[in-house]
This record gives sequence, structure tokens and C-alpha cells, in this order.
Amino acid sequence: AYLKRTITLGTKNRVLAFFSGIFVTLFLQSSTATILLISTFAKNKLMTSAAALAVVIGADVSTTVIARLLSFDLSLLSPLLIIAGFLTYSDSSSGNRNQTSAIMIGVGLMLLSLTLLRESVQPLTHSEALPAILAPLKTDAIIAIVMAALITWFMHSSLAAVLFFASLAASPAIDMELGFHLILGANLGGAFIPYILLLKDKNPAVRRITIGNLIMRSSVIFLMLPFTQIIITYLQILEPDMSTSLVYAHMAFNIVLALIFIPLVQVLALLCKKVVPDQPRGDDPDAPQYLDEKSLDTPLVALGCAARETLRVAEYVEGMLDRTIEAFKKDDMKLVKNIKKTDDVVDRLYNEIKLYMTSLSRESLDGKEADRYVQILTFSTNLEYVGDIIDKNLMELAEKKIKKHESFSPEGLAELEHFHKAVLENMQLAQNIFLLQDPDLARQMVDEKKTMRKAVKKSTDQHFQRLTDGKASSLATSSLHMDILRDYRRINTYMTAVAYNILDQEKANDKKKKKVEKAKTQSMA
Repeated sequence: AYLKRTITLGTKNRVLAFFSGIFVTLFLQSSTATILLISTFAKNKLMTSAAALAVVIGADVSTTVIARLLSFDLSLLSPLLIIAGFLTYSDSSSGNRNQTSAIMIGVGLMLLSLTLLRESVQPLTHSEALPAILAPLKTDAIIAIVMAALITWFMHSSLAAVLFFASLAASPAIDMELGFHLILGANLGGAFIPYILLLKDKNPAVRRITIGNLIMRSSVIFLMLPFTQIIITYLQILEPDMSTSLVYAHMAFNIVLALIFIPLVQVLALLCKKVVPDQPRGDDPDAPQYLDEKSLDTPLVALGCAARETLRVAEYVEGMLDRTIEAFKKDDMKLVKNIKKTDDVVDRLYNEIKLYMTSLSRESLDGKEADRYVQILTFSTNLEYVGDIIDKNLMELAEKKIKKHESFSPEGLAELEHFHKAVLENMQLAQNIFLLQDPDLARQMVDEKKTMRKAVKKSTDQHFQRLTDGKASSLATSSLHMDILRDYRRINTYMTAVAYNILDQEKANDKKKKKVEKAKTQSMA
């Protein structure tokens, strides 16, 4: 929440956005993490593409500062930070204090990993095979840059890659020119990391950020390549030590990038918009409709938004469940595929609800709001589970039935229809309970679960009786019949959970009232 406020307030113009990127990345210790963070803000229209690109430039510059600091031997600082973090962390401490402890532990572990990386590189510097491996890279700058970019992608950190290449400078197999090309490749690879991580996100605002980052870094590489020898000469005058000189090359690359593109950030944003145009409205009816990012600062309103979106998920899942019996009755493979496709929408909306809820700081919630927070997450999670049961269990059973050309006995199908109707009604009741928070309805649903348990036993006994009587259709679909009953019962159990949640809260509230009344009585006495 703190980083969110910092970025939102600091992106009013390109200069503020640039320094916000520097500031935030110093805390996150990763430009990729900063890009992933601001992509969610750009996605929800909390910042413009130009501001987001300016933050990215600042994040890239910030990593150069971090790289220079980490090029020093900070191995002794690592255990001190980890120990201090563990000693100051406490379950009873405030959130801010524990966040500080977590930051110390995280930075300590990062320093430890970089120390281990440095130590692991040392044997390579004396390897006889290394010169043979690196020889082709010395003669072709493009191949060297591409190989370095791939290594950076595998490391998933341009910062780690830069320090890795700088550590290799101790080997006679690497000269300053090859080292410089590897640093250029590390910067190119650093742009590919967020691009690939966010590749599945089709939101235009997100894609513009990652593509803009690629355009900036690629442009600077092509700009600097013809002047490689001149740059190397100045770097060696500035710092004779090759390892440190390569870190300075990384700094120079990103400073040049900032000097070129900060004035042109609006032009770059327009170019990215042409490359990735806006989607026409109405193209994505299955996208979230109620998750308003602007409401996150008002917890009660935000919880209402999340509850409305959760009920929308419930409508999708209810539709899936409603059509399952038709899939079994009509042996309609097209219907089966449509139901399975709907589960993809449910999964997508559930993930959006989770992301939205995690953006809402629980520390700012009062008692009732915290209870509602848990209810929404629990109910949406259970709906996603139900969607998976329908998709991966019931529809697979339907596909198996269709392929084997099996049929239920009239009695067996009637029992499944009756059971399906009862589960569907309970799902509708669960939505009312979630919406109204009514303990009486919750108790009704718990009673329904007991009734359903008896109905399952009765249906099972009747099914076994038909098997005993030797009905051919019952014998053929015995396993199928029992599996469908099992999955319907599991669905009903997940839906009943919302009722138990309401009743548990009612009990907790009654206990609080009794304690308050008891305290009042004692004070009066």
C-alpha cells in the first residue's frame, strides 16, 4: 500500500515518475519487480503509459546504483541483516515493524546469494575450457549480446547477470570489449524478463510497458555498438579494474537511456499505442466488471466491489452446474466443451478477485470488515473449487459416458436429476446467505446438508438394489452413477461452507456480547 501511494503520487509528471522508479526499485531491489508492480496500476488506469515508461527508466537507473553497491564485498553484512531481521520479527509486533524485519531478511538473503554467486564464479575464471567457449563470442558482437541476454533470462535478474559477467572479468578469456558486449546483452535480457512474464496478459496498457522497455534498450544498444572502442577507452581511464569498469558500463548504458528517452517519453508512449492499440469496448464481456481499483482506499466500498464480482462468479458456476445434467442426458459433446470453457472464465475472474483483495491492506480493516474479507475470499475460492469439480470431474465423466455410449436406467437418471436439483437449489441458497449474511438462512442450509446426506445414502442403497436385481443399464453405469453422486456431494459441501462461516461469526459475536455484559455487571457490583 505504501509503494502504491508513492508511485501514484509520484507519477504526476515524467520527472517525478522517473525518481519514483528509482526510489521504489531501491526498496524492491529489482527493476522487474517494479515493472510487474506498475503494470497492475497501468492496467487499472491509475497511471498513463508515459508515466509508467518513465518509472521503468527510473527503475533501470536504480539497478545500476544497486549493482555498484553490490560490487563491493558485503558478505559480512548478510548474516547481520538476517539475524537482525529474525530477532526483530514477532507475531505480536505491528505490521510496519514486521515489514522492516522482512526487508532486512530479504536483503540479507539477496547479499548471501550474490556472495555465493561470486564464489561459484571463481573456479570458472581459471577454467581451461572457458576460453574455448568464449572464443566465438569475441568475433561476433551480436552473438555475444544474444547469448548474454539468454543467460540473463535464465537467471531472471539483470542485476545478477551484470555482477556475474563482472566477476568473470578476472579470467584472461574475457577482454574489455567482450565484457562490454555481455553487459549490453544483460540489459537486453533484463527487458525480456518482464516481457515474457507478462506475455499472457492481453491488456494493452501492460503490453505497452514491456514493449516500450524493449524498444528503449534495443535502441540504446544499436546506438552504442558503433562507439564501442571509444566507450571502452573512457571506461578504462575512469576505472582500470575491468570488473568495476563493467559495472560502470552498465551504469553508463542506463544513464544514456534516461537522457535520451525521458524527454521523448510521450513520443514513445504514442509509438507503443500504435504498436498495441486499445481493444474495442465490448470485446471482452468476461472481464471483471466491479473491481474498481479507485475504491481500494475505502475498504468498505472495495469489499462491496469484490462481493459483487464474487456473485458474478457464482452466476457462472451456477450456470455450469445447471447444464451438467443436460450434458449427461443428451450426450452433447458441444455442451460439455462449452461448460469446460466457462471454467476458464471462472478461473480468470477468481484470479482477478484474489489480486484485488491482496491489494486491499488488511491492517486498515475493522473487525466486521476483516470478517467480510475472509468470507469473500473463502466463498470465491470455494466457487473456483466447484468450477474445477464440474470441469475436471463431472465433464470428464460425461465425455467418458458419451464415448462408451452408456445409458442410465430410468430410475438411476431420475435419482441423479433429483439430486442435481437439490444441489442447484443449495447453491442458490448459498449465494443468498453470502449476500444477506442471514444466520437463519445459514441454519436452514446446514439442515439441508443433513437431509442431503440421507438422500445420498438412500440413492446409493437403491442403486445397489438395482445391481442386485441385475439391471443391465445399472451394471454398465454403476461406477459412473456413484462418481456423479460423490461429486455432487462435494459441490454441496463447498457451498455449505458459507453457512458455517456465518454461524461461526454469530457464535463469536454472542461470546463478545456476553463478555461485555459480564464486565458491565461486575463493574456495577
